[in-house]
Amino acid sequence: MRSITRFWLVPVVLGVWELVGYVTQDTDFPPPSTIVVRMYELWFSGPAGRLFLTDDAIDNILPSLGRMFSGWILAAVVGILLGVLLGRSRAAADFVNPLIEFGRAVPPPLLVPVFVVVLQAVLATQLATIVFGVIWPVLLNTIDGVRAVDRTYMETATVFNLSKAQRLRVVILPAASPKIFAGLRLSLSLALILMVISELFGGGSDGIGYQLLVAQRSFDGAGVWAPIVLLGVLGYLVNSLFVLAERRVLVWHRQATRNP
Repeated sequence: MRSITRFWLVPVVLGVWELVGYVTQDTDFPPPSTIVVRMYELWFSGPAGRLFLTDDAIDNILPSLGRMFSGWILAAVVGILLGVLLGRSRAAADFVNPLIEFGRAVPPPLLVPVFVVVLQAVLATQLATIVFGVIWPVLLNTIDGVRAVDRTYMETATVFNLSKAQRLRVVILPAASPKIFAGLRLSLSLALILMVISELFGGGSDGIGYQLLVAQRSFDGAGVWAPIVLLGVLGYLVNSLFVLAERRVLVWHRQATRNP
């Protein structure tokens, strides 16, 4: 019943869209049924042995997801490491803060031509675009999370004579993990967006963004909408899976906030 309450608007919007598309017969704004058929033809009409994935799906969707998750994981590792260091050192944070504020203010798509010239490799350009764009939420949330660690926890660690490594593993990271996960969740959505942008303008020859570009140049209206819908579905699924993982990892945090 709760799911019906949450998603009742989706079939309403799809129904109106289908009706408008059927009435107008606009090739640039096809009805959802036409888009679904195009998606099936492009990606999901393959043999059962390959989970019904076509050659286009294997050659484009899987590489896109690989680049997205690779860039996101790399940004997560670097962002968390730097965030912990800067969060523990106020002097270092104040020293690099102007660079952080400048970097986060630069729109990542504007740097694609720069990465193309400097890196001179398609994959490196795409990964650099993703990493540069998604590292900031992870970095800033980690810094805030580390700084917000309860002073009592650190004093307790001192009483028990914990080493720096033990403090990091037992006290700091667990206490900062809610903030860190918030940054990771936001950066995951950004990674999907920047993955498409890097494929559109990074000079690649495969990927979901590349397929969208080819469809646009071929005046294939349904072919343009198919990647857009696919990206929306992928974004929802990836976010839902991340939320499930976050709830499993941070179950102790929810219990602590409910029972202070």
